[in-house]
Amino acid sequence: MPTEWIDLRSDTVTRPSPEMREAISRAEVGDDVLGDDPTVRRLEERVAAMFGKEAAVYVPSGTMSNTLALISQTRPGNEVILDRNSHIFNYEAGAASAIGGLQLYPLDGPGGLLPLPQLHSTVRPVNVHHPQTALIAVENTHNRAGGRIYPFEELEAVSDFARECGLRVHMDGARLANASVATGIPFQKYASLADSITFCFSKGLGAPVGSILIADADTITNARFWRKRLGGGMRQVGLLAAACLYALDHNVDRLVEDHTKAARIGEIIASSGKLTLTFEVETNIIIFETASDAIDIDTLKQSLEKSGILALTFGGRFMRMVTHLDITDEDMGRLESILPSVLSSLPS
Repeated sequence: MPTEWIDLRSDTVTRPSPEMREAISRAEVGDDVLGDDPTVRRLEERVAAMFGKEAAVYVPSGTMSNTLALISQTRPGNEVILDRNSHIFNYEAGAASAIGGLQLYPLDGPGGLLPLPQLHSTVRPVNVHHPQTALIAVENTHNRAGGRIYPFEELEAVSDFARECGLRVHMDGARLANASVATGIPFQKYASLADSITFCFSKGLGAPVGSILIADADTITNARFWRKRLGGGMRQVGLLAAACLYALDHNVDRLVEDHTKAARIGEIIASSGKLTLTFEVETNIIIFETASDAIDIDTLKQSLEKSGILALTFGGRFMRMVTHLDITDEDMGRLESILPSVLSSLPS
């Protein structure tokens, strides 16, 4: 088996650089649950300002951030509208329902987008028989839609509709940095369309741990209570917050490199004749599918592993590859040599 892997399973597999480790080692810390970790406070204040919101709270994961966002802005029995392929609906262990008592109303939209014409009929009228619609959730970029960037005009339309109906909007912006770098739209402009935003440091930005929830002060106060209740209150966590600050300083603008590498991988896959890109490659995620029943996706995964390439099957005939800061130019050179050979060996 290969001694050095080209690991394209996710952008969560990155390891802290020596410089990031140095920043961690120098971090000034306190007890964050008591509110006196200066590095955490600096991170939360900086990110709140970046997004033009009143406050932010640092949490262990994107799943916790999304869960806190939903349960801090709703009541048990409320309904949340979201895309059927969203991360909240598929990959968060039913947390919003199990913990917050929320009912999720999934819609089938094109490529991760909420179908605007259906929103009007989805919001429940006031009726003793119905759950009360409270919130709309969007995802940007969209994982299962191949890292798709939610078009800003579409987000504006969703936001305007929500405000007309008196609903809150949560943006799962785990990879919002990818969207911002690709479009040039600042974080604050995206955030103006949502009441709360989840933002992850442990994906493309390369920090080892952590996400942050950004919102108004009241929502963040509620979120801090729920963070403690769910066991997410951490102590000298400035060690981790220092890595996030380093990531903001050094790893945002370079995301364009990940996008360029993902586009190149997409070109190789599309030109193979054996696989089909499921979605256009817009950022750092490539999702593709077998073009024929003769190709078994699990067999392809094994062939890639034997050649030193790690990827994830994505259900049925699909596979996902994700570029990140640990994929070097040397790795890309190896991949451009190995991948076409593996794909050419597949049955037609």
